Amino acid sequence: MFYFGFNFLKGKSIFNNQKEVYTLYDEVEGLELGAKVTINGLNIGKVSNIDLYPGTTKILVTMRLRPDMKFSPNSTAVLYEAGLIGGKAISISPDFASGAVIKSGDTLPAAVQPGLTQLINQQIAPLQQKITSTLTSVDSLFVGVRNVLDAQTQTNLKTSLEGLSRTIKNIDGLTNTMEKIVDANKNEIDTTLKNLAATTDNITTISDSLATLDVKAILSKYDAIAVKLDTILGAIEAGEGTAGKLINNTDVYDILNATLAELEALLSDLKENPKRYVHFSLFGRKNKPYQPKSDKK
Repeated sequence: MFYFGFNFLKGKSIFNNQKEVYTLYDEVEGLELGAKVTINGLNIGKVSNIDLYPGTTKILVTMRLRPDMKFSPNSTAVLYEAGLIGGKAISISPDFASGAVIKSGDTLPAAVQPGLTQLINQQIAPLQQKITSTLTSVDSLFVGVRNVLDAQTQTNLKTSLEGLSRTIKNIDGLTNTMEKIVDANKNEIDTTLKNLAATTDNITTISDSLATLDVKAILSKYDAIAVKLDTILGAIEAGEGTAGKLINNTDVYDILNATLAELEALLSDLKENPKRYVHFSLFGRKNKPYQPKSDKK
């Protein structure tokens, strides 16, 4: 019984009726003798031996399977992680398409399914690279800031901050002053706003009145007046009517010019010889005829 139990735990049976098959892996860390071999979670055998394949660095894994297994030798032996602390096991991905049945001595194709630890490492590796790159950039930034913020720059920055503080205080004081001014002139401001509202209402009323005007009719009247005025100006320019003759006929200008010249001569003679035109005589006196200045000379 002890011998039977010992060999059972090692994956061996005292009855040699199981199918012994093989597979090759590059690495089997965590796989131990007696590890279960399953199909979709059903235990169909155990790992009976793990050793180096002669002349290579590959690992030859021997499995003992139930004799009633009838899947194809093309089925894949997938090495997977059974759990965080459960080690590794082998899952058979069966192939029934070829029609062949596995027998002792066949070698199954190998595959490895990444475990949780490997998946975490695969996800952490890029994140680690990003963190490393970020830390390098931050370190370079701090070095640059340290180089920029020398003693003089720190002094200037401190001075600027002090000036900013004073400016904020001045703004606060100005705000308080403005509040006092607004409180002192609250009534006047209210009156101004009321007047502004009334002015706005008046402008609105005027706008409404302008909107009610028949602008089209007014423009039509002005257009008619413009046409008539154009007609009148055209007639004057053509010399028609009294106004046209007066503007275009030079004879009228000549007559007026001559009349003005004679009127000027008459006024001059009246100033020089007033007795010739206005006189009183008890006995009567013969008037002298008018003679132009040119005749006197």
